[in-house]
Amino acid sequence: MAHNKGLSLSTARGRDIYVGSQIRDSISLLDVLYSNEFEEEDIDSAVAKKAEVDFYRGAPPQWLNFCWAEKATSADETTPFIKRDGYTELIQNIKKRHKGDLTSTMNLLHQPGSGGTTLAKQVLWDMRKTFRCAVLTGATSDITAIAKQVIHLFTAGSQRQQNTVLLLLEDERILENLQDAIMKEITDRNITTHMAVVIILNCVRKEVIKQEDHNKSRHVILRAELSEAEKQQFEEKQIEISRNYSNEHKQFHGFNIMRENFSGDYVKETCAFLDVRKKRRPKKSQLLAFLSLVNAYVPGSHFLQSQCQAFLGPPDPIYGGPSFEQRMEPFSHLIVTFPSQQGQDKHVRMAHPLIAQQCVKVLAMAGVPRSDTARNFLIDFCGEEVQQHLMPVIKDMLTKREITVDHQQNTGPVCVLQNKPTKREMGEERKDTFSRLIHDIEANEPISNCVSVLQLASEKITQNPFFPQALARFFYIVMRDYSKAEEWAKIAKDRDPKNSFVADTLGQVYKNHLNSRVHVPSISAQDILQLAVKAFEAFKDVERAAENEQGADMQDDGMTKVSHIFNNRGLFGYLQVANIVFDSLVSLDNNWQKVLTMEISADSFFLSIRQKKLFEYKPLIICLRDEVERKCEFFDGYLTYSKPSMKINEPHYFQTDVKNCYCKYVGTCTPIHSESAISVPLQKLKEEMAIAFPGLLCCLDKGYDESNLSRITKLWEEIQEFEKNKDGGGENQASQNFILANIILSKVETASPKLTPLPILRRTLERHLLANYGNQTPEVYLLVLLLFWPEEHKKIGFNIDLNERIIEMQDSYNNTYKKHLRSRYLRPLIFLGKGEGLSRLVHRSKIDNLFVEENPMARPEARTDTIDQKWSSGEVWREPSVQDLLLPVNGVVRQHSVFARVDGKEIEVCADQQSKVWRSGNVCFYLGFTIRGPVAYGIQYPSHHGHFFHSDRMTGEVPRKMLEVPDIKSIKDEPVRSCTTCANVMESTNWIQVEPVVIIEEAPMFSMSPPGRYECRVSGLRWVCKTYVSLKYQFSSWEPHRAMMKSLGYKQVGPLLDVTILAGELEEVHLPHFACFGDDPSFKEKVRVLHVEDCGASVKQVDEVTRFHVKILHPTFSPKGVLVRSGFPLKVHCDLLLYQAKAPSWTDS
Repeated sequence: MAHNKGLSLSTARGRDIYVGSQIRDSISLLDVLYSNEFEEEDIDSAVAKKAEVDFYRGAPPQWLNFCWAEKATSADETTPFIKRDGYTELIQNIKKRHKGDLTSTMNLLHQPGSGGTTLAKQVLWDMRKTFRCAVLTGATSDITAIAKQVIHLFTAGSQRQQNTVLLLLEDERILENLQDAIMKEITDRNITTHMAVVIILNCVRKEVIKQEDHNKSRHVILRAELSEAEKQQFEEKQIEISRNYSNEHKQFHGFNIMRENFSGDYVKETCAFLDVRKKRRPKKSQLLAFLSLVNAYVPGSHFLQSQCQAFLGPPDPIYGGPSFEQRMEPFSHLIVTFPSQQGQDKHVRMAHPLIAQQCVKVLAMAGVPRSDTARNFLIDFCGEEVQQHLMPVIKDMLTKREITVDHQQNTGPVCVLQNKPTKREMGEERKDTFSRLIHDIEANEPISNCVSVLQLASEKITQNPFFPQALARFFYIVMRDYSKAEEWAKIAKDRDPKNSFVADTLGQVYKNHLNSRVHVPSISAQDILQLAVKAFEAFKDVERAAENEQGADMQDDGMTKVSHIFNNRGLFGYLQVANIVFDSLVSLDNNWQKVLTMEISADSFFLSIRQKKLFEYKPLIICLRDEVERKCEFFDGYLTYSKPSMKINEPHYFQTDVKNCYCKYVGTCTPIHSESAISVPLQKLKEEMAIAFPGLLCCLDKGYDESNLSRITKLWEEIQEFEKNKDGGGENQASQNFILANIILSKVETASPKLTPLPILRRTLERHLLANYGNQTPEVYLLVLLLFWPEEHKKIGFNIDLNERIIEMQDSYNNTYKKHLRSRYLRPLIFLGKGEGLSRLVHRSKIDNLFVEENPMARPEARTDTIDQKWSSGEVWREPSVQDLLLPVNGVVRQHSVFARVDGKEIEVCADQQSKVWRSGNVCFYLGFTIRGPVAYGIQYPSHHGHFFHSDRMTGEVPRKMLEVPDIKSIKDEPVRSCTTCANVMESTNWIQVEPVVIIEEAPMFSMSPPGRYECRVSGLRWVCKTYVSLKYQFSSWEPHRAMMKSLGYKQVGPLLDVTILAGELEEVHLPHFACFGDDPSFKEKVRVLHVEDCGASVKQVDEVTRFHVKILHPTFSPKGVLVRSGFPLKVHCDLLLYQAKAPSWTDS
């Protein structure tokens, strides 16, 4: 339907702005729900009724459905649109997020067919006048383009007309990357705002639910089960529907299935009429089977009606033939057709996922198995060349592995989600081995049918590597046919040779083949090594491919953007194979342990057992220990410095396998080829797993006591002294490890005699820093920050520019670790605590132990869950025990960057969560250090009264007055500058919005700013500076000057501002005014500025008049305000407040 007038978007002030075609074209990837949707057009009741019927039958909701229901309800013609129980909770959570971070996510988890999409769109419809609501409908391959369009929607109109975007997303796979891209766009455009920019409503269709998904602050759950209140609503609506649609309502399956509480009996009864023939089935029966299969295993998917018509063949409705619905009789009531959002070809799907599942079961029981339907779908329906829109459907149907839960008790066939599941009810969470379709074929048909379906897909879709990859996995996991598995894994690898995730399958084939053979009693060392060589080489190929996977040209594997993540499976797979080789060879002969650890030579051992054939594998054996050590060293830093995300940990077996492999090959003895004088202390450190910087950092996590740490510190001291006396580059690394060993030792015993005094550690570090200036490892820079971070009112006696060192540290990190740690969350390693010297450094394990001490009786896994939840939710910063331990740091936010203020200096730090840096102004936070640099955690802005959220705990004293910054909203609401009268008057742009520092109310405001163009949010004062300036300004009274102004023929049109420069110099100052000069071309001649000086007041000309300001160049300062000549009508800009007085009640006594 065409809109008769302009479409409008809501603003944060509750008003509307009309948007033109230029703005609409700039957000083409979004289905925007405008605030006045349908309000300015005549809705065809027949079209609306058809949309209502389609919805009740099972079609997805259209905006017209909500509009029509809203109008009918307001006219008392119908009962309200049914709101499922999650509606209120969802609205409340979204409103909370509106007051929080710049970007946030609210998850709606729903079972297929439970009404999740309907609920999400219903929320958008009801909030369209509060937020700018949109659904992501375009291609999701270009995340950057989507982010730009979302920000365009937020900023549409002027700066003062912005409003939060509520974005409905139904593709969970792009969520994290989209959030990052939106934050980057916000930062790049320097958007400063007092509201959330984007709230993403992430609508996730799930068969089962994860343990952590029950956190109701982050998720709303919609189950395939109605509450008693919902049942009552559906019964009331049923009476109304049966009255309005007496002949049709029995086929409203989308509505009826929910009304019957997702009853399996209703679904069976609906599908009972199906008459299935095994042979010569009509085309419409075949099409029903295809639709059922696809909608059963990929809920929400659809076919194009034109493609269905082509499959059915002539006569086409275009040439006078029957309609598609008529041709599909008697199955048409099981199918729904609905318009696409692009308004082109109609979409076709089953009325409900439960009906699709039941049809698949009926067909299978009648002798039409799932595998036959899948093969016929690929051959007959897809034709010679598969249409592009079907590719993701086929891929998900055959290769997508769902997250499932092993239940100990089966509570019912339909509902998997529970309100408050226990650990026992939920069981263990795991990822399915194959797609649901392949699992069902495997469970109900001969296993060979799984192979035939995957092989057909692999041969038909010849460019896609994921079908042969799935086939290879099926061969080695289920059929244990390693030869076939190797063949198909190589085919998959050939189709995408640069994809490390595909290459990994070949390594897994070899690894599993080796693991299956080592238990055979007759296996020989040669057999083991022969298979191991293949596996090692395959995993080296994976590692090489992963090292090159960082370019923008890498392809999407459908689940993971390989260019955004480093694939560690090559390195880890190599260690797994090394573990198998070690255990299997040692089980044959204990001497293999000495060979593999290089304690004895391979040559002498092979000769002693008379196995000359083993010399073929000597190159592998002599380098195996070094390869294992190198890969374990990689994981040492990888697992210490980072984790998959803030909320996700590494799989539990990961650390165990790495540690076991290291202990077997490295941590037992010194290799025979090592003749260095420090070989013995180095080997002792390897046995302690303290040979490298990450290992030393983890000593406290391993529970090492003073004895262990004193021994480690002494060993590093010996190595440092040895490296000093010889040429080479080892001294730098030895010194950094020696310094860190002292820091770690000080955490268990501050008075240990083994500790080196802090001044000596500082001098050592400074000497190494200067010797190799600007070319150090991130670890050296981390030590610089730990030892030289300023202390208030205490001079350390050094000359190190920490801002420069932090930049160098970040460059060093980019060169050393960024490729491998990209997309991962960098762990905080050390925090800044209360105290001085080394005692102020708090190891992260100390905070973890605080939570353990609070609940010492908890099971280890429960402790881990509790600790992880506190860190990921940010609750850790609100814990009194943590607040007593850590030092709060005062700082400031400018242009989305965070600066720590300490001892008169400003040092730039990163924000742990960039979305929390939502406006400029003073902040308080805890300071932690990652391998990339200093990070601000638990960032707090001042409250309405100028105090930080938990300032009493953070400082232990009354907060400094300079940090008492009122919330801007409590001072003044920003005017909405939408005046059309003066739209032609020039207005300058590109001003940086700043918050003033206010000591007490009605007292001067302060602003400090580096070179730039600034506007005070409170006063409207603007200034331009080329150097760092510090200003003091406040409002003054016009009263003493009114008589003088009247005698000169002027009146005030702005505030009188008393400005004082405390430091620096201004190039320009722009005084605010409220006059509207739109109708007067000679307005500049009438404008003057009042200067109040000690000798009296004077009126002077201005350099330029803009829409809301007057400009003065190279100003001298005294109280100043804008005047205009009296004697002519003057329009003004103002905010109008309307009040309604409550009428008195005459019955009150």
